[in-house]
Amino acid sequence: MQAILRLDLAGQPRGWLTLQEAISAYARGDVVYGIGDSLPPVFGGIQRSSGLRSSITLQPIIAIEGRIIDGFTPPLCNRTLFRRDDHRCLYCGNQFRRSELTRDHVLPVSRGGTDKWENVVAACKRCNWVKDNHTPEEASMPLLAVPFRPNQFEWHFLAKERVLADQMDYLSQQFRADRDWAH
Repeated sequence: MQAILRLDLAGQPRGWLTLQEAISAYARGDVVYGIGDSLPPVFGGIQRSSGLRSSITLQPIIAIEGRIIDGFTPPLCNRTLFRRDDHRCLYCGNQFRRSELTRDHVLPVSRGGTDKWENVVAACKRCNWVKDNHTPEEASMPLLAVPFRPNQFEWHFLAKERVLADQMDYLSQQFRADRDWAH
């Protein structure tokens, strides 16, 4: 099922809507504006008196009426972390399936490290085991990339498996750098 990118009035991404949620927002009059090429129409029931079938045409990106919220802290979960790191172990450089990756704390939690974007990387199970309770320097396992916290545009891309071209164009304009995983 296709998802619709939800924006606030300032154009900041605020989540993904299901098709049904977007249809309800249109029907309530909550959609302030839309961006992107229209999607194929969604058909409803047939009106008894006229025999006409109802339909609604959606856009892939919609701004919803409501307040503007300052700040965004991207939630950290393995799914988006592994996508950020391109399903690549940041120690050995090999790509793996999600089930073969683990979350590694660059500075181990037991040594004062925190569970935040800037301190975690995707690691294969073998490298995570070898690194153990050490820093990358102590384990002689240098990181292949610096861990970073994605901005809200990058995070919304990482949080969704299937992103339409119009949605990608909108989000990628605010990416901090050219990202391998965004191609």
